[in-house]
Amino acid sequence: MNQILFAGVIGLFLTLIGTPLLIKFLARKGYGQFIRDDGPRGHAGKKGTPTMGGIAFILATLIAYAVTKVITSKEPTTSGLLVLFLTAGMGLVGFLDDYIKIVKQRSLGLRAKAKMAGQLIVGVAFAVLALQFADVRGQTPASTRLSFTQDFGWSIGPVLFVVWALFMILAMSNGVNLTDGLDGLATGASVMVFGAYVFIGTWQHGQSCANPLTAGASCYEVRDPLDLAVVAAALMGSCFGFLWWNTSPAKIFMGDTGSLALGGALAGLAICSRTELLLALLGGLFVLITMSVIIQVGSFRLTGKRVFRMAPLQHHFELKGWSEVLVVVRFWIIQGLCVAVGLGIFYAGWLAIK
Repeated sequence: MNQILFAGVIGLFLTLIGTPLLIKFLARKGYGQFIRDDGPRGHAGKKGTPTMGGIAFILATLIAYAVTKVITSKEPTTSGLLVLFLTAGMGLVGFLDDYIKIVKQRSLGLRAKAKMAGQLIVGVAFAVLALQFADVRGQTPASTRLSFTQDFGWSIGPVLFVVWALFMILAMSNGVNLTDGLDGLATGASVMVFGAYVFIGTWQHGQSCANPLTAGASCYEVRDPLDLAVVAAALMGSCFGFLWWNTSPAKIFMGDTGSLALGGALAGLAICSRTELLLALLGGLFVLITMSVIIQVGSFRLTGKRVFRMAPLQHHFELKGWSEVLVVVRFWIIQGLCVAVGLGIFYAGWLAIK
């Protein structure tokens, strides 16, 4: 359990001291955020704020995980490394997008096809590798069965699993990306979900089928639950430290570098911990904001009318007169409730089969 504490504290420390150094570097290079002309007027003052801040918490997470393993003399696990690979890989795609926006002065960054291709390559690689590397019990990091609080039903097969994993990865990475529109909103919401996965991984470790004392009908068939908790703790601590500088008024934005990485991390944790469908509850705010965009686009194309004053949803409330801080805090409350409900259902699922 010391691994979880070390990973969280090291990640927090690294972003607290490392983010201001990154801010100075990005400011010196002139790597500032572009602001859309059709966005809320209050956002105009954010133009030029350093972006690509996701670099800070991605590096902090990787370093925190590695240092934790050295300190505790524990070997990295396949599941942990795969989630970190997905996080860093999606972050790299986002970095390329941010870099093009800044260097080529093109507000949309990567072309849509190129961005999608990058996400597909990383996602497919993760999904395929997650079905390999069986341990002594035959457990691979991921399962071809769908899962809620545990695996259920029949196997959907490796091909459909890859498609399902890709859907989750793309949905969550783009969901976090859409949520990242106000200072600290996506970062704070992500911290809560990572905290939930620290609890889930720790609980699954305590009730693991690999442990003869807990093996039985109510145990969890998850390959490396404790290490998934360590990865989640490193992410939570790193995001917490980044939030110190990202909260309103933000000194730095995470950019697509950070939002795609966080979405990938959430999807990877859900897939490897066998809580895929539960993620829709734990990350309820991301789902809500994504749905607002889908509803807005669908309504406009079908009827020519808009449901919201502006999508994503957070900007609708800004245009209704809510201050940015008010929107962020109230949306954090919604996310906190989603996490509470999700964890409650997770625990209830264990009681039901106990």
